[in-house]
Amino acid sequence: MDEVIQVTQWLSSITPRKKAKLFFFTTHADAPSPMVGSNDVDTHEETQLPLATTVALHNFKNIDEFLKKKVNTFSCYNVIENEITKTDYEYLRFYSACKYLDVVPPFLDLEKISAIQNKFEMTDEERDYRLLLDSADLVLEKVCDSLKPAGVSQMWTALRKDRNLIRGVKTIDIIGFFVDPNPTGIKECLFFFIVRFLQKADKINRVNTNRLERLIAQCDESSSCEEGKTIDFIIDSLRFYPTELYPFGSCLIMCVIEGRDGAMQEIEKTMVISRHLGMITHTEKNPTKETIELVKKELMKPKYQFYSSFTCWFMSHGDSNSMVLADGETIEREWFLTSFPDISTFQLKPKVFFMVSCRGANKFSLKGDEFEGQSATCDYYDIGSALIRNRMLDITDSVRDISYVQPMMDTLVAYSTILDHLSGRANTHGSIYVDRACVLMSENISRGRSLTEILEHLSQDLHEILQETMDEDRIVYKQACHYDSFFRKTLKLPYTRHPKEDVHSAPQ
Repeated sequence: MDEVIQVTQWLSSITPRKKAKLFFFTTHADAPSPMVGSNDVDTHEETQLPLATTVALHNFKNIDEFLKKKVNTFSCYNVIENEITKTDYEYLRFYSACKYLDVVPPFLDLEKISAIQNKFEMTDEERDYRLLLDSADLVLEKVCDSLKPAGVSQMWTALRKDRNLIRGVKTIDIIGFFVDPNPTGIKECLFFFIVRFLQKADKINRVNTNRLERLIAQCDESSSCEEGKTIDFIIDSLRFYPTELYPFGSCLIMCVIEGRDGAMQEIEKTMVISRHLGMITHTEKNPTKETIELVKKELMKPKYQFYSSFTCWFMSHGDSNSMVLADGETIEREWFLTSFPDISTFQLKPKVFFMVSCRGANKFSLKGDEFEGQSATCDYYDIGSALIRNRMLDITDSVRDISYVQPMMDTLVAYSTILDHLSGRANTHGSIYVDRACVLMSENISRGRSLTEILEHLSQDLHEILQETMDEDRIVYKQACHYDSFFRKTLKLPYTRHPKEDVHSAPQ
C-alpha cells in the first residue's frame, strides 16, 4: 500500500484527544541541546502554532500535518552509527508516545528504533518504552484529564490578563480572548498550549510549577473539575516530583565488602528493595576512586536523560569526614556528595544518597536512669495571622527566576548516623540501618508514602533499637540517623511495579 495512504488511514484512526496528546508528548519541552543535527532554531512556531490554530479554528489540520511530517522524517531517516542526533531523541519520544496512547503506526520501522537504542547503549531493561516517556509530561496530562473544558477556559482567561507575560506573542492573539473548548480535543490543545507557552517563557519547568498552580487556583471548582476531583487535588498532584510509570529511576549500589561482616546481605537487601520500587539497578562491589570516576562518567551518557530520579547507596567504613574504599584509600564524604548532583543528566530530578558508614567513634551510651526526668521546654508566641500577612513581602514575577539552579538542589542525603558517631551493624546481616530502611520502604510501598515520611519513621524505629559494641566492653548504645534535604517537591514512593509486564491501559 502507498505510504501516503497508510499515513492518512493511521491519522483517521486516532481520536482528536489522542492527537492532541501525541502532539504534546512529541514536542517535549526539555529535549537535550545542543545536539548533533540541531541548528538552535527557535521552535516556538513548531510547538505552539499548530495548537493555537487548532483551538482557534476547531480544526486539527495543522496537527495532522505536523504528525505527517514527523512520520515522513522518520521514514527517510538513516540511523548513523555512534553519533546521537536530535532526530534520535525525537524518534524515541514519538515511538514511546504512540505506544503509550496505543496508536503505533503499523508502518513504523521498529528496527530503526532498536538501532537508535543501540546507539544509546541501552540494556534490555532500558528498552521498555515507558523509560522513554517524560514523567513531567505524564503528570501534566493527568492534570488536563482532571479539568473540565470550563476549567481550562478559566485558566486561559486568567493567563490573558497577565499583559506583561503575553505582550507581543502572536500565537496568543491567534487564539483570541474568548474560547470554546468544548469540541472534542480542543480542551487538550488549549491546556497543552498554556503549558508549552509557560515553559518556553521560562515560567515553569519539571520542578517549578508555581505559575501553573496559580492559574489553576483561580478556577471555579464547581464548574472546572471533573467528577471526583478538586482544585486542591489537582494542585497537589503538581507538588510531587514527576516519577510516573516504570522505571522509578536509576539506582547505584556501591558497597565495600572487605572487612565488613554482612556486606553481601546489605547488597542483597538494597537490590531487592530498589527493584521492588521499580528502579533499574547497578551494583559496584569494593569500589575504588577509579570506580567512582568511571560511574560518574557512565551517568553522563545521554540515555540517563530519560530517567526520572537517581538513588545511590554507599556502604563502607568511615569517620567524621571520609569513607574508606576497598583498597584502603579514603575519599572525602563531602566531595563524593557534591560531585554527583552536578551531573547534567539528572538536573531538576530528585537525587537521593544513602550514606551508610560510621562518622566517628562516639556512642550514645545508656547508663541507668541518669537521663530520667529530663525534658525539653520551649516558648510559644502568639502572633496574629493578620500581623504576619502585613509583614509579608510582595514577591512579583519580575524578581523570580527558574533558569539558574544551585547544583545541590533536588538532592537528599540520608545518613545512617549523626556526626562523630558509630553506625551499628550485625555480624551476619550487615548494617542495621540498611535492614530497617529496606523493611520500612517495602512495607510502605503500596501506601503512597513520601520518602521523607519513611525516613522520619526510620529515625524513630532505629532509635528504639538497643545495640551493643562488639568489643570486650560490650557497651549498650543507641543509634540516631538523619537526613539533609534540598528537595523542592515531595518524592512519593511508587506503588508496586511490574517491570516485566505492561499493565498500563491506554489513555482515551
